[in-house]
Amino acid sequence: MNYFFTADLHLGHANIMKYCRRTIFMTARDLAIYNKVMILSREEQKKFILSPESLDNMNKCIIHRWNSRVKSEDIVFVIGDFCFKNSSNRRGEGIKKTAIEWEMELNGKIIHIKGNHDKNNSTKTIIERMVIGYGGKRINLVHNPEKADPNYDINFTGHVHNNWKIKRKRFERRITDCINIGIDVWNYYPIKFNEIIHRYSQWLRKEK
Repeated sequence: MNYFFTADLHLGHANIMKYCRRTIFMTARDLAIYNKVMILSREEQKKFILSPESLDNMNKCIIHRWNSRVKSEDIVFVIGDFCFKNSSNRRGEGIKKTAIEWEMELNGKIIHIKGNHDKNNSTKTIIERMVIGYGGKRINLVHNPEKADPNYDINFTGHVHNNWKIKRKRFERRITDCINIGIDVWNYYPIKFNEIIHRYSQWLRKEK
């Protein structure tokens, strides 16, 4: 059995492709429009809705990459924003598919930690944060890095998508490091603990 970590899948959420530059999933037509629209005003950007084909590409690729790594006996910690459900299906903000339906397509046993979108996506997790002991380290798992806990050396977070991968947060008298385990900075794969720590060790060497 292996443990994996991930965040911010946003399954079923077309607009996330615009806002987080998930261009690899876009059809050629959508990409051409995207490149023109994203230099315009925010209002003009909102008007552009990606096609169902691009959304389907994203969903299928994320599921495929998950299942290519995760086996049925593995455990995956999803640190927020697993999917986006919207019954009205307006503005590209979601499709009529529940978290349970998505889970049925994914290998492994999933432990959900609540993200800011998880109040309306049917995940229904009550876990706001979790502390784990693994690999000789105690790590705080929390979706938003603004809620990182300086009582732990490392926080696994999400929420920031492709803005950064590792960031040091300074408090009054303490510091803590946040590692963004969201799929946007890990090539859309869930990742193992040792892979995260290897990347973190490289970052630490550069910080010295």
